[in-house]
Amino acid sequence: MIDINEIREQFPILKQKVNGKPLVYFDNAATTQKPLAVINAITKYYSTMNANIHRGIHSLAESATQAFEDTRKSAQLFVNAESSDEIIFTKGVTEAINLVACSMEEMLKPGDEVIISELEHHSNIVPWQMVCGRSGASLKVIPVDDEGDLILEEYEKLLSQNTRIVSVNFASNTLGTINPVKEIIKKAHEYEALVLLDGAQAASHLEVDVQDLDVDFFTTSAHKMYGPTGVGILYGKKSLLNEMTPYQGGGEMIKEVDFDVTTYNEAPFRFEAGTPNIADVVAFKEAIDFVNKIGKENIQAHEVALLNQVTPELEAIDGLRIIGKAKDKVGVASFVIDGVHHQDLAIMLDQKGIALRTGHHCTQPLMKRYGLLGTTRASFAVYNTEQEVEFFIESLHKVLKLLR
Repeated sequence: MIDINEIREQFPILKQKVNGKPLVYFDNAATTQKPLAVINAITKYYSTMNANIHRGIHSLAESATQAFEDTRKSAQLFVNAESSDEIIFTKGVTEAINLVACSMEEMLKPGDEVIISELEHHSNIVPWQMVCGRSGASLKVIPVDDEGDLILEEYEKLLSQNTRIVSVNFASNTLGTINPVKEIIKKAHEYEALVLLDGAQAASHLEVDVQDLDVDFFTTSAHKMYGPTGVGILYGKKSLLNEMTPYQGGGEMIKEVDFDVTTYNEAPFRFEAGTPNIADVVAFKEAIDFVNKIGKENIQAHEVALLNQVTPELEAIDGLRIIGKAKDKVGVASFVIDGVHHQDLAIMLDQKGIALRTGHHCTQPLMKRYGLLGTTRASFAVYNTEQEVEFFIESLHKVLKLLR
């Protein structure tokens, strides 16, 4: 059992009012709020140890390097990687997917195939389109059914000896669908294809064990799991990382530079060119510790309870349709209402202090699949409460009386 009031006390932003109303923050799939431990860690870094890492031998540099590498170790344990050398720090999932896609480009040729799904965020579509366009490889798409589940029979039909990589999300940011990733990985490996999992919507809700999954690449963003923006991780099997061409050139990723030839560093440093976002990486450890202390199983149970609370209330509203009714979901509810534009709805709910997301959620192909321009999305985090859900439903009824 978790103490929601004690958890909420750790988040200063939740104490403020928006438009004169207490903030009800239901846009957690976009970014989560930050506990005081994360905020303080950023201040502490700049106040007590600000220095570049891995290069200096003075005390501040050594303290900063140690704090930075402590986060790498925490991230390793968080996803159960075999080695901390398999953890690369990135700006987030978008950069991580671009890193893998660009590094794989020289491995792709005409006739090769890359498989993604209709559920993907633009960040897991566009990089593969770009790489396929340059290499001559083909992009294949796993379709999604009316409920929001991937059609696995169609996925199996897409797999072939030409499949080089399958890149799918663990959970959908728009529909909340939790994909059967272990099965997806197993099927891909039968064809000796690599698999990348976009874990942005999974890492703070679902257990992630990269060794048990046998996934080749896994990525997530700190800001989706109570950490700072501009930081994320890419896990990759070490044997793969050391074979891949570096994504960027510069300091840190080299062993030796000569005007004739440069030799590259080993993973993870071969993919961490330049001075990184040190302060936010250091603070990321506090976010990992926060999630670990509460326990993912407790976080998931709480968020699913809120989803189960809100779902029948939404379904009881005349003309409202929930988009995405997969059998397994994280705490995301996307919906449309006949005759009501999602932006008008969100603007009026914001006047009551309720923060929701509207639009295509960076999943335009998925919106096209359902014949929609966008949805209204409520997404939950561990600090949300039953009382907030009740207030949201009450406010929604009042707003709809004005909009219809």
